[in-house]
Amino acid sequence: MANIIKCPNCNEEIEITEALSQTIKADLEKELTEKIKEKYAEESLSKTKLLEEELKTKNQKLEEARDAELKIRQEKLKLEDEKKSFELDKQRQLDEERNKIRQQTLLEASDSHRLKDMEKEKMISDLKKALEDAQLKANQGSQQLQGEVLELDLEDYLRSAFPLDEINPVGKGVRGADVSQVVKTSLGTVCGVILWESKRTKAWVDDWATKLKADLRASKANIPVIVTTVLPKSLKTGFGFYDGVWVTEPAFTQPLAEILRKNLIDVAREKHHGNDRGTKADMIYSYLTSDAFVQQIQNIIEVHQKSLPSVKGLDLLES
Repeated sequence: MANIIKCPNCNEEIEITEALSQTIKADLEKELTEKIKEKYAEESLSKTKLLEEELKTKNQKLEEARDAELKIRQEKLKLEDEKKSFELDKQRQLDEERNKIRQQTLLEASDSHRLKDMEKEKMISDLKKALEDAQLKANQGSQQLQGEVLELDLEDYLRSAFPLDEINPVGKGVRGADVSQVVKTSLGTVCGVILWESKRTKAWVDDWATKLKADLRASKANIPVIVTTVLPKSLKTGFGFYDGVWVTEPAFTQPLAEILRKNLIDVAREKHHGNDRGTKADMIYSYLTSDAFVQQIQNIIEVHQKSLPSVKGLDLLES
């Protein structure tokens, strides 16, 4: 009986051994349950912590992944921006180079065009100069030809008008006038020399008289005469004595030649019997260039001025 006790709850008798066994069992179960709960709680807590840590790790990794993705996207955007900037810079450089090439091409084209214009201008200038030179040569040749024709006309006239005289044309390159007329009598006696110079220009040149006087002294002739279409301004009557030289228009050539020739013969005859033969040429020149002689010739020519016939060969001088 000692091993039997009454249950305070249900008033049933329980064997103490059994009761103890139940109590112990209950305690054990409770203890076991609590341990299990504790263990489960610990495991749950551990799992929770583990899960939290895993979640935290995952979240951290996810955040890192997001950051990495964001960084990658940013890098991508940056690369795209840099690429766009690079392409834009390259495009600008290409445009700039194209512009430089265009400007250089335009500059070269402009220089080439300018050089071509200069070449054309030089060609035109050279052509103008060549044309001017050709015209000058043609004019010079024409003037020279006209001069030669006038000399031949004067020579032909003197030879036909005075067959007794010796008419000598002065050669080119020889100092002297155009024609030298050696006045002779019918017996062939030399009475003196007339130097003739023919001019056909647009203006009178004072050096003509100076040169002809020098030619006169060099050739030891007696009378210098210039037949010209243009007279010095001081001569108003178509002929006259200018600076030691007789100057006449073509129309007065014949009477002037006849008077000069006659006076040369008269002076020569008058001086023929004198003793001053060495100074005959000087005396003749002094007389034939004196005021009295000049006035005498002027009076004679003025009388015949209105009735002068045309002179063969010298009409060309007036044309």
